[in-house]
Amino acid sequence: MNDRPEPATDPRDDCTTVEVARRLGLAVRSVQLMVDRGELEAWKTPGGHRRISRESVDRWLAERQAGVSRPAPLGPPVLPPAAPAPGRTSAPRVLLIEDSRHFQTLVSLLLKTRFPQVELHLADDGIAGLAMAGKLEPEVLLVDILLPGIDGATLITGLRSHPAFARSRLIVVTSLEGEALEPYAFALQGLPVVHKPRLAAELPALLARALASAGSAPIAA
Repeated sequence: MNDRPEPATDPRDDCTTVEVARRLGLAVRSVQLMVDRGELEAWKTPGGHRRISRESVDRWLAERQAGVSRPAPLGPPVLPPAAPAPGRTSAPRVLLIEDSRHFQTLVSLLLKTRFPQVELHLADDGIAGLAMAGKLEPEVLLVDILLPGIDGATLITGLRSHPAFARSRLIVVTSLEGEALEPYAFALQGLPVVHKPRLAAELPALLARALASAGSAPIAA
C-alpha cells in the first residue's frame, strides 16, 4: 500500500476514496487498487481514514483523457503479446475472463454452435486473465465486471490503455444493470455491454461484429 504519513495540507486539497470514485466513475475498490499500485497519492489520518491527493486525481484524469497510460509499479502487469508459437493455429482467439462456471459453459456452448472456427480460452480471475491476454493476443476479450483478483473496471481500464491490445476488441459481460453500473461508467464508456440474463440472445451478434473488425480498429472504439 502506498499510503504515506498525513501531510499538513489544506483539507480542500484531498478527497475521500468515495469522492474520488464518484469523480472518476469507478468503484471504490478500483480506487483503492489505484492507490495500492501508486497511481494515486494517498495517506491516512490519525483516525485511520484514507485521504487521496486531489492533485494526483487531477493528474490521473488528465492523463487518462489524453490517452496516456501511466505505468503501475505494483500489482500484476499487463504483459505484451508473446510471439506466436510454432504451429499455432490461425483460428480467431477469444478470451473469456469470467469466474462463473455457469457462464463459462454457456459461452462455450454458444461459440461451439455459432462460431465453430473460434478458439475459446478461459480465465477464472483478473490476474490469470491479464497473463493469458498477453500470451494469447486474442482478437476478442469477453470480460466480466465483478472478478476476483482484480476489480473488473480496473482490468478493463488497463486493457483499454495498453498499446499491446490496441487491435483487440473488448466486450463486457455483467449481471449489473441500471444504477448498479453507474460506478463503472468511466471504464465502460464506448464499450458494448452484454447483460448476462440476455447473453444468449445478444452476444452472438456483438461477437460476430467484433471478430469481423478485430485487427482493424482499437479496443476502445
